[in-house]
Amino acid sequence: MNHLTDTVADTSPVPRLLSTALAGCSILITVDRRSGELTSALERHGASVQQAAALTIESHIDDAALIERTQQLIADPPDVVVVTTGVGFRGWVEAADEAGLSDELIAAFRGAQIVARGPKARGAIQQAGLTADWVAESETAAELGEYLVAEGVSGKRVAVQHHGSGADGLDELFARHGAEVVSLTVYRWGPPPEPAVVRRSVRAAAAGEYDAVLFTSAPGAEAWLSEARRAEALDGIRARVADRRLVMVGVGPITAEPLAAEGIEVLIADRGRLGSLVRSVVTYFGGGNAPSHVTSAGRLELRSGGAVLDGRVISLSPTGTDVLAALFRAGGAVVSRAELQKVLPRSGQSAHAVEMAIARLRDALGVPDVIKTVVKRGYRLTVEDPL
Repeated sequence: MNHLTDTVADTSPVPRLLSTALAGCSILITVDRRSGELTSALERHGASVQQAAALTIESHIDDAALIERTQQLIADPPDVVVVTTGVGFRGWVEAADEAGLSDELIAAFRGAQIVARGPKARGAIQQAGLTADWVAESETAAELGEYLVAEGVSGKRVAVQHHGSGADGLDELFARHGAEVVSLTVYRWGPPPEPAVVRRSVRAAAAGEYDAVLFTSAPGAEAWLSEARRAEALDGIRARVADRRLVMVGVGPITAEPLAAEGIEVLIADRGRLGSLVRSVVTYFGGGNAPSHVTSAGRLELRSGGAVLDGRVISLSPTGTDVLAALFRAGGAVVSRAELQKVLPRSGQSAHAVEMAIARLRDALGVPDVIKTVVKRGYRLTVEDPL
């Protein structure tokens, strides 16, 4: 596992590879909870993973109040149980278990209508040995609230487990329609564990050091974007995404909303679970969905630290990567020496420097003919699918 912070050498066993679909990919994950599980899953497909948790989860924020309301629900079981997050519901059951009340709490829920705000919440319900009667397909509190109001909540006792911000409007909505509401907030979002790491991660994303950034919650996505704004890195990130050099991946449509609001395209996992998130990334890079060209030496794809040519992962210097990216974007068209000079460091912006950069790039690729010299004009990739 790689981290943005300095660490001692990792002597843990190398995970068994399931595939090399993510070989050469540098991936940033912005989550705190279950980050180890997600990292291991990505590494099993060959990825290099870095972590920069944008938020932390402060669980069991008021154990005394949580246990008191749990006891109230056991004594007077609810008619409806609303589960808005998987982590929150699991945390609630764990807190009840620590207090010796989990069996009684689950028994109190067995006669209730249980509704879930999305698949992660449903998974937590199933893990507790219960069954969700209805799941909001949009994963929004608004859809969940509309459904129950249409069903009728007047005179019913409704237990609502809230997400981290605790401000979804469900308590007020149900109360207005005559329900007796028992409200529980099991956790809240807290500040990032290492703010400096998050700050470095947004700058690194703008500089092209990652191939993908993964998000598992809307608050986490918004917190990471907020740091990008403060670091004046958002425009660079947006440009990388638009150029398809960076992929932003969300676990579901709600998670993607803060990114979409910034005009940033998001790859959304088919199902709102970590396994689906990993499969989406693997399918994108390993299933032929990443930008590519068919060259005289095979399929060519760019990576943040180099390229993949005919299945070979080739590490390149930042300059080599930038030069190859300029040729890649042209898609077989000629790129002039003057244009290539613009991507070189200022100390090397000369015709001779371009020639040297091309020579080093050819050597690294191991197939000189992939980059063709066009006399008096510049250079181009020898692609079989020219733009």
